[in-house]
Amino acid sequence: MQGQSLKRVGSFHKRCHPVAISPLTAQRSILYQTQNTEMATQSKRRSMCPACSKPTRLCLCTRLKVPKLHNSIAVTILQHSLEKKHPLNSTRIASIALQNLSVIPVSDVNSQARFLIRRLFNSNLERSSSCDQHVVGFAVDKYGTVLSFQDVWMMENGSQPRCGFDRLLASREAVDDLSKGFVVKKLQTKPLRGGIGLEGMLRDQDEEEENEEFEIRVGAGSVLLFPSERAVRVEDLRGVEVRNLVVLDGTWSKAKRMYKENPWLKLLPHVKLDVLDGMSSLYGEVRHQPKEGYFSTIESIVYALKALGEKDDEDSKGGLDDLLDVFVSMVADQRRCKDERLRQANQTNFL
Repeated sequence: MQGQSLKRVGSFHKRCHPVAISPLTAQRSILYQTQNTEMATQSKRRSMCPACSKPTRLCLCTRLKVPKLHNSIAVTILQHSLEKKHPLNSTRIASIALQNLSVIPVSDVNSQARFLIRRLFNSNLERSSSCDQHVVGFAVDKYGTVLSFQDVWMMENGSQPRCGFDRLLASREAVDDLSKGFVVKKLQTKPLRGGIGLEGMLRDQDEEEENEEFEIRVGAGSVLLFPSERAVRVEDLRGVEVRNLVVLDGTWSKAKRMYKENPWLKLLPHVKLDVLDGMSSLYGEVRHQPKEGYFSTIESIVYALKALGEKDDEDSKGGLDDLLDVFVSMVADQRRCKDERLRQANQTNFL
C-alpha cells in the first residue's frame, strides 16, 4: 500500500480552545492504544511455517500421518494469483501431502495475452527438430475472447484461418498429435510503468511490454477436472489412460475466468465428479460454495483420484482420507479464529 502524505496540523491546534477530556474517554483511549500496540507486536513476532504457509501455531504439516503420499497419477494445479494467501486455501494441503504435484500461479488477463504451444515427444523417442517449433499460436483479450489464431495443420493444408479451438478440435490429425503431449507458454501483455524523470513523463501511455507468466508441460494422459458442458464422469472416460489430473484453484467465479482465458485447456479431455445427492463441501459455513455439489480444491482432488483408481501407499496410514482430515482441522481452526475475533469485538464494544 502506498503511503499517503500527511498535512501539518500544528498551527490548527494552537488556535483551538482546550477541551476537557473525561476520565472514561481517556481510559478508553489508553486501552485502544495498548491493544493496537499489542496487535502490531504480535503481527511482527508471528512466525510462519515455510511449508504450509500457516502461522506456526496452526501448522498443518504435523497433522499428516505420513510426510508425503506417492501418488501415481500426477496432479497439476493452476492456482489463481489471489487464492494463494487465502487462509482457507486448501492447495496448501496438497502441497505438503502429495509428492507428484505441480502448482502453477495464473493471473487474470488484464489487457491481452499470447499463448504458444509446441509438441512434446516421449523421452524414449529420438528428439525431432520440430519439437522446438510452435504448432499453435493465439492471442486472447480480457475474459478470453480469441483475437488471433494460427496452427501448422491449417497452414500445411492450405485451409482458411480458423476461428479458434473448436475448429482445431475438429481436426483428427491435430488432436492425435497434441494428445501425445505439449508445452504451453503464456506471455502476458501489460502497460509499461512510468519511469523516473523526463523519460517517464514522455513515455507513451499506451506502450506495453510482454512478459512470460508460465510454461507448462502437459504430458500425454492429462485430463482437466472441470464441470464444463463437454465434461464426462470419470467412469465414462474412454480411450485415455489418465496420468495427470489438471485442477483449477480459486473461487468459482475465478475458476470460470481462468478456464475462459486459457482456452488451451480445451485440448484436454474434461471430467467431472459424480456427486451423490445431499453431498456438500467440508467447508461448511466458513466459505460459501455457489451450490450443492461444489467442493474445495483438496476435496475435488481426493474424490477424483479415488474415482480414477488411485490407491493408497502400503506404508501410508491414512491415505487420501488423511488429507481430508487435515482439511477438516484447518476449517475448524478458521472457525475458532472467527469466533475469537467476534468475542474480542464484543468486549471492545462493551467497554
